[in-house]
Amino acid sequence: MLFSTISGTKRHSGITRRRLVAGLMSVTTLGALTAQAQPKAGGTLNWVINPVPSVLVPLTTTAGGSADIGPKVVEGLLTYDYDLKPKPLLATAWSVSKDGLQYRFALRKGVKWHDGRDFSSADVAFSVLTLKQVNPRGRGTFANVVDVRTPDADTAVIVLSKPSPFLLTALASAESPIVPRHLYEGTDIAANKYNREPVGTGPFLFKEWVQGSHVILDRNPNYWDKPKPYLDRIVVRFITDGVARAAALESGGADLAAGASGVPLSDVERFKKLANVNVEDRNWPYNGDHQQIYFNLDTPVLQNLEVRRAIAQAIDVNAFARTVWFGYGKLSASPIGTLQARYHDSSIKPYAYDPKQAEALLDAAGLKRTEAGTRLKLRLLYNPFLERRAADFVRQSLGRIGIDAAIESYDFATYVNKAYTERAFDITLESLSNIFDPSVGVQRVFWSKNFKIGLPFSNAPHYVSAEADRLLEAAAVELDETKRREQFFAFQRVVYRDIPSIELGANPNITVSAKKVRNYAPTGEGLRGNFADLYLQP
Repeated sequence: MLFSTISGTKRHSGITRRRLVAGLMSVTTLGALTAQAQPKAGGTLNWVINPVPSVLVPLTTTAGGSADIGPKVVEGLLTYDYDLKPKPLLATAWSVSKDGLQYRFALRKGVKWHDGRDFSSADVAFSVLTLKQVNPRGRGTFANVVDVRTPDADTAVIVLSKPSPFLLTALASAESPIVPRHLYEGTDIAANKYNREPVGTGPFLFKEWVQGSHVILDRNPNYWDKPKPYLDRIVVRFITDGVARAAALESGGADLAAGASGVPLSDVERFKKLANVNVEDRNWPYNGDHQQIYFNLDTPVLQNLEVRRAIAQAIDVNAFARTVWFGYGKLSASPIGTLQARYHDSSIKPYAYDPKQAEALLDAAGLKRTEAGTRLKLRLLYNPFLERRAADFVRQSLGRIGIDAAIESYDFATYVNKAYTERAFDITLESLSNIFDPSVGVQRVFWSKNFKIGLPFSNAPHYVSAEADRLLEAAAVELDETKRREQFFAFQRVVYRDIPSIELGANPNITVSAKKVRNYAPTGEGLRGNFADLYLQP
């Protein structure tokens, strides 16, 4: 079998050099990157996370808190620069066969798990095959994986039945963590205690998790990339109230927070004027922030396309962006958002805001107003990653056309159970990011084969479309970039026509950091990197 090397000038047919060629990270203007300064060792980072995750390893979940914390302890094969070019992590070199069916990885030698056992290719094979079974996105990412060969302890070869043009970009720590086989094999993966008490190869060691309060991670003195990490300790603080998070950041009680874990958007302009913090508005390219409203298509009344169209026309997404997002973020009516520029169809526009037309559609559907003015009642959920006012906006919008949308607020774990196990909702506001490629971040939602009770962040609407399935499955194996783009454009038109969702777009991602915090995001994963390069410079 012939292989094309990633470090050379050859390219695997249909996969752009941008995604395959390993190289140095491009220089960015991100204020937190201060590569010119000499990193200072020592100190404790107080990092705020919200909501509280159910586990710390992103193995069985893609939830934000797990994906944020996990990579500090448990690593992936690769990391990525701001152009999503792969860089070495647990793999030091890689190559792809000419037919796109084999990916060979040379693994880093001398790496130890935190319990002292040797890291090897057996761990890689076990992790990839486990991710295929239990990870919400891994089911799609590794769908074509038929084997992971381990010719020796330092080499792993992923073997596919069909090409996966996105695979080399799917191997970040937050996306595809490599876990210790000796601690997981033969166990109930979802219930394994090491999901909450992780043992990894990363720069920080798990110390403790005090429920409702904090997680402590300590410096790994035996980390393979010496002298990193520079921090002595990371204290992850769980602060669920936005006002309290803002107070902690302003007073210096917290050093770093971003997005849903950061300050209320109403406070951003004020924070920009503070002398002790930096404020940045930036979406990390690997994460592909995106928010949406999903219909539960198992709810009888919502199986009527015209009812869904009426609801779409009752929500003014431009007003949503102004009032809920405070003018930050970037709207997109397509499930493939603007951060996926290569595949985003900008011709797809939001349904026109027209409450009168919405009422006419509901009348035609036989949903007349009662004497009390109500046509029907719906259960409205929202992922606590979104602020409550997003749900309030939707409730008020639907109230104007006679729909009583009763908001149900839950903590994160309960929300996931309600939405994806009990399916006890009619409409839910979600934050399912596009990630780095539509075959990973978008397919999971609209692919009928990814509907599974209890699988979080999957096909929440229970959308079934043979046409959408065909286009998604074709794009997932298409090596010709032009054809792949056409397939994704056609898919976007199908979803827009069927209205299983109301797409909102790239939500604001505001990062607030203390002035002393340096180099917190040197890779395209942003805060989902490993913090090995982060240091404090008083």
